[in-house]
This record gives sequence, structure tokens and C-alpha cells, in this order.
Amino acid sequence: QVQLVESGGGLVQAGGSLRLSCAASGRTFSSYSMGWFRQAPGKEREFVAGIRWSGGVTYYADSVKGRFTISRDNAKNTVYLQMNSLKPEDTALYYCAARYRTYSNDERAWDYWGQGTQVTVSS
Repeated sequence: QVQLVESGGGLVQAGGSLRLSCAASGRTFSSYSMGWFRQAPGKEREFVAGIRWSGGVTYYADSVKGRFTISRDNAKNTVYLQMNSLKPEDTALYYCAARYRTYSNDERAWDYWGQGTQVTVSS
């Protein structure tokens, strides 16, 4: 079992930055691929960014490419999402997810989820 706790959300003006953190506990963090997803009001949950368990290969949704950066610190059992040049359309509840070893952009493939942290970008 893996427990995930997100933090770092908040209210920011358009063009600003936030860094989300996801602290993991339980099994060996380094064996898990990690991902960030988001869900805006009235919309489906969507993939934002992911990082493989091995090699640190990263993936991004086209909508955030060049603005967001996912990273992980295995010593701290934490994955981060640095969000720059935020836009009002980035407003959503952001979720952290973990998947043992193999990676997938499909949210149905992820094994563990956090409770989410709210990001609100004002225009």
C-alpha cells in the first residue's frame, strides 16, 4: 500500500508560479512511476505529467509542455510539479498518482491516488 499526500496548491495570478509536492509513504518509492493529473470543474480528469520509476524519463501533456516540470527526489520519497506561466485554464484539482514500475499515461492504469490539492489561477 502506498499513501500519497499532495501539498503546495493555492491561489495565484496568471503568469505566476506554484510548486506542488507529493509525499509518498509505504513501499519503496523508487520502484514507482509517478504522475500528476488534474480535474477542472465539469471536466474529466486528465493527464498532466509523469516520470518513470527508472531513468527519470518524463512525459507531459501538450497543454503544459514548456511550462511545467515534473521531478522526483527518491531520498525524500517526494515528487514535484513545478508550474510556471500559469494560465486561468490551469485551474483544477491536482492529483498525484503512483504506479508500480511500468508507466502509462492512462489514468485507469494507476494504482494509488492522493486526495488532491486545489490550484486556482486568476486572470
